[in-house]
Amino acid sequence: MPDSSMVPREVTQDLRTLIADAGISAQADLVARILATGVGLGLDDADRLDLKITSAALTEMRAAFRLFAPYRNVPKVTIFGSARTKPDDALYRAASDVARALAERGWMVVTGAGPGIMQAAAEGAGSQQSIGVSIRLPFEEKPNAVVAEADNVVAMKYFFTRKLMLVKESHGFVCVPGGFGTLDEMFELLTLQQTGKADPTPIVLLDRAGGTFWAGLRRFADEELIPSGVISADDFDRVLITDSVTAAADEITEFWRNYDSLRWVGKRLVLRLRAEPTDAEVDELNERFGGLVLDGRIEKSGPLRPERDDVDKLALPRLVMTYDQFQVGALFHLIRAVNRLGTAPAGPVGAR
Repeated sequence: MPDSSMVPREVTQDLRTLIADAGISAQADLVARILATGVGLGLDDADRLDLKITSAALTEMRAAFRLFAPYRNVPKVTIFGSARTKPDDALYRAASDVARALAERGWMVVTGAGPGIMQAAAEGAGSQQSIGVSIRLPFEEKPNAVVAEADNVVAMKYFFTRKLMLVKESHGFVCVPGGFGTLDEMFELLTLQQTGKADPTPIVLLDRAGGTFWAGLRRFADEELIPSGVISADDFDRVLITDSVTAAADEITEFWRNYDSLRWVGKRLVLRLRAEPTDAEVDELNERFGGLVLDGRIEKSGPLRPERDDVDKLALPRLVMTYDQFQVGALFHLIRAVNRLGTAPAGPVGAR
């Protein structure tokens, strides 16, 4: 609840009454916190620009949350790329083809709703399996016709709210060569993964056949970034660089073959799986990845108490370990090993 030292007690009580009168019962404490923060901004004498930014951001996020809500249980992939890529470019065809391949596997495709690669991906997936999160710019006045046709689009004023929605809902990412905007989005993805601020997800850097765009990035990392110590040697292990549409689509879907999701319970990492590993498979995982465990070993487990309290995916089998959080990059290797277990069924990811 709101900090009473910032918002008068009688105001917080009025907010609770207002929320109840509006008929809100679910998550009422969080709704009250949001309202109290708005009151707090007024008490802080925030200037008009600060209030306009806050108001617009909340308005945009609400609109985006409502757009995505009906598709909460549908796996999604976000495809990033340049708005300047022309339809006769091999990259345009690659983006369209990978979007089509993933749509055929039951995935929805999320894009920035603009022209170029964004339109190519929407065309490949089709209007019913595309979602657009557009940005209002002087030279990109409206979303492309594909996402507009199904009205699966929301417009944003701020890049930071747009990037939040392009990343928050997706189970995988495909980056096609582009300019500053594409590189900004790609580096933010890598930063979120490197720092553990986002759950592990597959990231594909897709190029045209024989292209060198992403290979040049890998070379720069190998020759400059890693030797200088500013990134770890395994930071690029979570990325697939390819010029194959099939390999790109497989990387996205196979990441979810057996791995479903993770949760931290105190210092313990819980991996939720689609199929329970055998004792021999768990022993093999301990032999390969025991160095990632700070105490004990990787163990099979039922839901832990906080998971039971939250009714959090109780039907799924689990692996539990005291994981070394400084080895986030290596977690991708463990997940890929889990996906190769002999009992793992094939199939798309469900709700996370």
